[in-house]
Amino acid sequence: MLHDLAAADWTRREGLAALTAALGAENIRWVGGAVRDGLLGVPVADVDCATKLMPAEVIAACGRAGIRTVPTGIEHGTVTAILKDGPVEVTTLRRDVATDGRRATIAFASDWPEDAARRDFTINALYAHPETLEIDDWFGGREDLAAGRVRFIGEAAARIAEDHLRILRYYRFQTRFGADLDQEAEDACAALAHTLKGLSRERIATELLALLALPDPHPTLERMRARGVLGVILPEACAPQLAALARLIAAEREQGFAPDPVRRLAALLPPSPDVAETVAARLRLSKAQRTRLVAAAERAPGDGAAPLALAYRLTPPVATDRLLLAGADARPVAGWSVPVFPLKGGAIVARGVSAGPSVARILQAVEARWVAEGFPDSARIEALLAEELDKARA
Repeated sequence: MLHDLAAADWTRREGLAALTAALGAENIRWVGGAVRDGLLGVPVADVDCATKLMPAEVIAACGRAGIRTVPTGIEHGTVTAILKDGPVEVTTLRRDVATDGRRATIAFASDWPEDAARRDFTINALYAHPETLEIDDWFGGREDLAAGRVRFIGEAAARIAEDHLRILRYYRFQTRFGADLDQEAEDACAALAHTLKGLSRERIATELLALLALPDPHPTLERMRARGVLGVILPEACAPQLAALARLIAAEREQGFAPDPVRRLAALLPPSPDVAETVAARLRLSKAQRTRLVAAAERAPGDGAAPLALAYRLTPPVATDRLLLAGADARPVAGWSVPVFPLKGGAIVARGVSAGPSVARILQAVEARWVAEGFPDSARIEALLAEELDKARA
């Protein structure tokens, strides 16, 4: 059952009222995710606005009202209004003039249905009046939303031909909102999967990670593999890796860890740093994402034996990844502050050991025993040091 949009918190934001006053209620409509999620009764972060006004008119009207704007996508008709309760992208109505599967040449449109017709799914083409919150729905989006159905506007194959990324968007939206599968969409995505090869790696990575961040993407990824879609974007993800992902998702849920897309991507890869490096480069992952992926790929069967020792050696985030991937209990690491090993080389020199390699060996031996014993107090460190000094002098 869909909710009353007026019950959505975002509809009462002061900034939206100010924007409506500046641009005129007859000239704008809230559109897309905020309307869709508001009807579902789920939290909304970003609000998008469609307008009949040209970008220059939006900038001028906002300026007169004291609203700062940033021309974030002016070539595509988008101006971002900086409001006290969050930015809003204001985009002039558009229609596609030409598409090649990777980018579209657009022209400005003059009416709401024309703008709605270029959107991908029916559930994303819902327009709400800024004052009455009355919803315009030309393609049955509300019915699809209530039924848990993700359906392309128009013929699925034709819409994918316009923008190949819609294949991955379909799987992401179907995972999040879908109940029953739309067979036309499923068949079109499988038939046109090869077209994903022409997309930039960054766009593919963004969609793949967004899919992996959802609560349980495993059934969708299994379907993508069976239909030949997953192999186009991530050929390393074969059956054993999909099973590893299912185990990881279960471990995250059981232990109370939030879904993490990079950790889940690691589960889809064999435990090989070289493979992780290759995939990170292919997907153009950030340096931080690449580092995590490679560290997770270095996981070993014994990682779960001493979780705090692992966290001390690798940092708690890396240890958490490796423990969960190993099916071990990562909860001891959650929120754990890594202790600082208090013993310094000078203390060993003060005991009569000449500065040099011997000091380093003793220091490392004491630290290893301190970690193995669970980070005991300073009195125990002194006892461990005395034992290691006796060994060195023997």
